[in-house]
Amino acid sequence: MKLNVAAKNIAFGANVLDIEVPKVLTEKFATGLEYIDLALGGLGFTPSTVTLFTGTPGAGKTTMMLTLADRITKEGGIALFNTAEESLFQTSMTAKRLRLKHGFHTGNTASVQELLDGCREIMNAQPEKRFFLILDSLQCMFDPKYGDGHVTGKGSERVLAMITEFCKETNAIAICISQVTKSGQMAGSNKLKHMVDAYMHLSVEKKDVDLLGCRVLETQKNRFGGCGYVFYLQLGRSGFKQLAKVEAQ
Repeated sequence: MKLNVAAKNIAFGANVLDIEVPKVLTEKFATGLEYIDLALGGLGFTPSTVTLFTGTPGAGKTTMMLTLADRITKEGGIALFNTAEESLFQTSMTAKRLRLKHGFHTGNTASVQELLDGCREIMNAQPEKRFFLILDSLQCMFDPKYGDGHVTGKGSERVLAMITEFCKETNAIAICISQVTKSGQMAGSNKLKHMVDAYMHLSVEKKDVDLLGCRVLETQKNRFGGCGYVFYLQLGRSGFKQLAKVEAQ
């Protein structure tokens, strides 16, 4: 994984204090969804970053990401929601049920190369806007260089590496939904968590009687901001409603 694609002109051994950080990397993008922005430190997403997003079955991962894509459009960004799990008819039906008002780009490919080619085309048409790729889900994608669509653990790592390199090169922002096991643990190698800049998890509260059934959103890793906030959300037919948040200790 070539993480230095955007910093290839910095000499090996350079003093860290002499490195000039590009202005674009300091311009975070606030989505307007408080439980997302605060979960990432308060100011939203940092350009060039990749976030891994997991959740227990039925917690509402896709609902949250569709809502996020819609808000990104509202705030002046570009969002591409690529689903390799559902048809675009299903995605459209869900978006209309949630009464989303602003819309976003959609994709329906399982080939990571085809996906990234499409992202570049959309970005080139509106280069002045911040671009987000939302992927549902990582384990459904494959790299055509290594096969005809059969997804393996190593395949997911290659796909994530390609998406990461794309973001570092273009300053795009990616959020990759990752599947979980029946026990709620992330499917695949833990290496995936180490490859990304941030890791968020959505679960269903089952212990606290007063919050039973509420969704719990927390950031467990964030290289470019704070983490540790826990948000309690109510999920209804029209989407999420924030109930409370617990600040990091």
